[in-house]
Amino acid sequence: MALVKVKDRAQITLPPDIRKALNVDVGDYLETEVVEGGVLLKPVAVVERTKAWDELFKVLEGVRYQGPEPRPSPEEEGRMVAEMIRAYRKERRAK
Repeated sequence: MALVKVKDRAQITLPPDIRKALNVDVGDYLETEVVEGGVLLKPVAVVERTKAWDELFKVLEGVRYQGPEPRPSPEEEGRMVAEMIRAYRKERRAK
């Protein structure tokens, strides 16, 4: 277990092994939550809204139905798009 010290302006420094394990770097954001017996830190991705929309439209351009007829309903197509978005987010978090 790593020991950290609260410094001026309530800052803490995460040890290198913890930063590596969480894949965080200078400028990244961590979500904090008070839990029983301590504080939980979780890395979060913060993206500018316009950049997020640009990325979404880029992903959606690649969405094409390639399957047996009849085509899926609009609701099923929506579920397929949502699944592609989840897969894309998971891939981006792994980087």
